[in-house]
Amino acid sequence: MDAVRIGIVGAGIMGRAHAEAIADHPGSVLTAVSGRTESGARALAEPAGARAHADHEALVSDPEVDLVVVATPDHLHAEAVVAAADAGKHVLVEKPFTTSVADADRALAAVRRAGIKAMTLFNHRWVPAYAQAKSRIAAGDLGDAVLGYARKNDTIYVPTEMLSWAAGTTPAWFLSSHDIDLLCWLFDDQVVEVYANSVSGVLRGKGIDTSDAIQSQVRFSRGGVATFEACWTYPNTYPTMTDSFVEVIGTSGVIHLDRKCEQIEIATEQSFTYPRNLLVRTVHGRAAGAARDAVWHMVDCVLNDQEPLVTLESSRHVTAVLEAVHASIASGQPVAVGT
Repeated sequence: MDAVRIGIVGAGIMGRAHAEAIADHPGSVLTAVSGRTESGARALAEPAGARAHADHEALVSDPEVDLVVVATPDHLHAEAVVAAADAGKHVLVEKPFTTSVADADRALAAVRRAGIKAMTLFNHRWVPAYAQAKSRIAAGDLGDAVLGYARKNDTIYVPTEMLSWAAGTTPAWFLSSHDIDLLCWLFDDQVVEVYANSVSGVLRGKGIDTSDAIQSQVRFSRGGVATFEACWTYPNTYPTMTDSFVEVIGTSGVIHLDRKCEQIEIATEQSFTYPRNLLVRTVHGRAAGAARDAVWHMVDCVLNDQEPLVTLESSRHVTAVLEAVHASIASGQPVAVGT
């Protein structure tokens, strides 16, 4: 295979970011796009010389597509993944893998039945500081990981202006999915029990039927514990769109990973900001950052017949943890995470 021919399902923010990454990889080419609207699909497809399809069913049937990138809203991932797998296409799906264990099992079965390569885009594993933390923990520098904390809180701009589908998800599905994957990876362990609470009112007062914030405490199989916090109501005056912080405490050390300031601070007469550049950035006119690196990793896996870093089984576990989070909120009780 000289180049991986890629179709993108979803022409929104992430679909456009993935198109930039694909265009810059020497071994990939964008050949097809489908979107919520035909005009949106055409707007992304035509500059790349790609075809615009009416829906994901038509895109996965396109013989000029080898790899399908699913960049739809959270709750729509499963259908596109199953359709792509059934068509024999490799799949790269945005996080979370799915928003129910039943859908995760259905999608995982379709992928394994087809014998294709598939990965969830948990791109934080390609953030250099997180990858360095993984290496140091794996080397034993912290002893045994016993306590973790992960905060990922957004300004209210995200659910009220950036996402038209915020009512179809929650801060935990949208934000904590990244952190649950990250801490399970850093701890090299799985979650067995969850206790969670949520607060609401601000967003529902604006007509968006979802939680304002969710905080979850989890217990790992080897006894470690961690807290995950996700909030969607920071004021828009906050200097970053996302306040992201991760801590891992071991029996003989601690690691702090603070992404609020990503190596640059800018003060103007209008504002003081910390522009984000670790996940998505442009350097000398070219796409760069962890999101691009994760897409490139999947392209390389298809080209070189290698297995992706993020397994679908680990992504299914993230879905199971989050399903337990929302079950705990509903019941007010701790919930065991199913296998």
